[in-house]
Order: sequence, then C-alpha cells, then structure tokens
Amino acid sequence: MNSPQHILVVDDEPDIRTLLQEILEDEGYRVTTAESAAAARSARQQHRPHLILLDIWMPDIDGITLLKEWTAKEPLDIPVIIMSGHATVETAVEATRLGAHDFIEKPLSLAKLLLTIEHALESFNLQRENAGLRREVQSQEEPLGRSKRLVQLREQALQLAPFDTPVLITGEGGSGKGLFARYIHRHSGRGNTPFLRADITALNLDEGCTRLFGSEEGGAIQHGLLEQAHGGTLYIDDVGELGPDGQGRLLTLLQDGSFVRPGGITPVNVDVRLLAASRHPLEQLIAQQRFRQDLYYQLNVVSLYIPALREHSEDVLDLLGFYSDYFVEREKLPYRSFTIAAQNRLRQHPWPGNVRELKNLIQRLLITGRERQIDIDEVEEALGQQHRTPLADAATLAYELPLRQAREQFERHYFDSLLRRYEGSVNRVAQHAGVERTHLYRKLRALGIDPKGAS
Repeated sequence: MNSPQHILVVDDEPDIRTLLQEILEDEGYRVTTAESAAAARSARQQHRPHLILLDIWMPDIDGITLLKEWTAKEPLDIPVIIMSGHATVETAVEATRLGAHDFIEKPLSLAKLLLTIEHALESFNLQRENAGLRREVQSQEEPLGRSKRLVQLREQALQLAPFDTPVLITGEGGSGKGLFARYIHRHSGRGNTPFLRADITALNLDEGCTRLFGSEEGGAIQHGLLEQAHGGTLYIDDVGELGPDGQGRLLTLLQDGSFVRPGGITPVNVDVRLLAASRHPLEQLIAQQRFRQDLYYQLNVVSLYIPALREHSEDVLDLLGFYSDYFVEREKLPYRSFTIAAQNRLRQHPWPGNVRELKNLIQRLLITGRERQIDIDEVEEALGQQHRTPLADAATLAYELPLRQAREQFERHYFDSLLRRYEGSVNRVAQHAGVERTHLYRKLRALGIDPKGAS
C-alpha cells in the first residue's frame, strides 16, 4: 500500500505549526513543519511533499517571494495553499497568478482548511495521472487474450499488484511490457495515483540520468520523473540502457529510499514503486560489465516474462478485432473486415515486432484499402512491404547519384536499418557500427534521423 500523503506546513508561529501538525496527523497525513523560508527550501528539497501550506509573513523572506523563487524555472508541480491574516486582494491575485492553488485567511477555519486540502490533492492527483496518460497513451484497459498463456499471465500480474516490491518485466520489444506494468499499477494500492513512464532507450547516458533523477545547477532544481511520480508508480522502460551513474543512483534509491540529484549533495526521499523492463537479458549485460549485478538483484525481487506474440498466436484474432474497432472509433478510419483466409495467414505470421507490429499493420490496412474486406492477397502485400529491407531499395538508386549524395543515402538507410533492428537503442547501434556514441548522435542529427521514430 502507498504511504500517507505528506504535507509541509510553513509558518513562523510555533503554536500554529503545532496545531496544524496535530490536526493533520489525526486526519492521516504525514506532516513536516518549517519556521522560515530557508527551512521550507530545505524541507521541500529533501522530502518532496504532496502539498504545502505556506504563510505569507515570515522572518527572512515573505511567502510570495518564496513562491516566485519556486516558480522561476518551472511551474509548480505540487499544490500550494497560501495562509495569511493581513493580505490584500492584490496579494491573493498575485499568489494565484504564480500558481498557488488557493488562498485562506487567518484565523483559520479548520473545517474549510481540511476541505481545501482534500480538493487540492484530488485535483493535482488527477492532473498528474492525466500527464501520465499523455506520456503513455493506452489503447486498452488490460492485456487482451483468451489463451491459457495470457490468462495465467494476468493472474500472475494480479498476484504481484498489491505489494510495493519492484518487478522486473522481461520480453521482446512490442510484446506488451508497458501494458502489463500499467495493469499491475491499476490493480495495486496505488491505482488512483500517478503512473509515469521513463523511456531510457532513445536517451544518451546523461539525459537518461537527468530524466530520472533531475538535477541541481546553480541552485536551480529540476525535478526528475522519480519525484514527479512521488506517491505513485514509475515504469522504467529498458533499464539496461541506463548508464553507470544512473545505475548507481537507482541502487541507492532501492537500498535507502532516497537519492541525490546530479549536481546536488542533499538526499531526496521519495515514495515510488518501481517497475522496470528489459528487452535484453540483464544477465548478459552483467557478463559484459554493462549492468550492475547488485542492482539486478534489487530489481529482480520478482519477475514477469511477457511472451512474444508467436508464443500465443491463438490470441491474434482477438487483437485483430480489438485494434480494428480501436482505429475506427479513435481515428475515424473506415471499418474493414478480414476474410477467413486473411485471418489464418495473420495467425501463422511470426510477428517479429509482436503486438506493436500487428497494431501498425492493421492501421495501414485500414488507411490504404478501398474494399470492405481485407483478403489474403492484400495481407501478403502489406507483410511484404513491412519487412522489405530499405537498404536493398537504396542500392538500386545509389549508382545514379553523385558520390556524396550516394554516401549520405547509404548512411541514412544503414543507420535507419540498425535502429530498427535494435529497436531505437543508440547504444547498441554505436557498438554494432563501431563508432563513438556522441559521434553517432551528431551523425544521426546531420542525416535527419530521429532514433525514437526509427524504433
């Protein structure tokens, strides 16, 4: 189960701090108090509260100035409720403009305060969940399939859901690891809290670390996904692509419940359930000294293997029906049915790209076809186009071009093909091609190739 929501009370009057702490703790919240702006900065930096009660008049700087400081680099990512007994309408307007959720006058009405806190937390939790949904667009509520393999897999996921232990989800790219991660989250005690996804694959080492842990530069704090997911679940897609620095920080988090942001010195405590996925066996990466063995043991408390689509091909027909309806309803594509022969052909296809490949194929067939039914010839043609090698097409054109353009065309097809083979992993492509990773990033930018798009 997730821990109580954490409130930071900032007020220079000891009696008010004590009263609010006692009342809020009686209501089930966890409370930290601060008597000044300096103490509030430190508390916010270390503990990542879910909500801040902020007094305006304090001995060092006022609450509005502190609020401006917090919103100078990025919008507020937690609700702040301003408290004051001497504020003007202009002060309330300014606080709202800076992002404060609400403004309450002193002397405090405790009933109104508790209701305001409840509404603020509900509102922000909904916003954070919607942000997570925008990052991870879901096309279905739960993993589809009536095969014995999928039924057992859903049951296994439900067994893992109630516990806060990390889960290592393995399987080929496109097999549905992210979908099962969300399924576990939805059926856990954190089901109504944010679910965020960190896609490490297309990031370089520094970007991956900053994306997860944030940073501190010149006193400015950038909050990473771990802090944004505070109270909820963070799904790390392809954790094997995380660099040594990120692996070390993640290990510290799993061991101690806290981490230090890059550039910072103060530990940050977060309450997050971690679900991590890997397309490649981490044991192999450990043998290649590319992944820490101690981190592997911390992540692999329990594991969940997602089978490739070819391992439960009897579910192909259910997926055909679902994604056909999905694109008709969501993208207003024309409805087209599959002939029996076309269905049988798709059941026999090995699906190297798994469910993701099937989804893309259906979308293309609905867009490009004109007849009401999709027959086996149309399916064969679409499958042939899908698996045709771009490099072979390039070779027929290169001889007609000047050397420089031919070389650029070859490089574009070469790297595009490798990115598809390694599912967007720049690290793997750099190793295969024998080039430095930083040089490869420059080359891809020069060629106009987006690693995420190629995956």
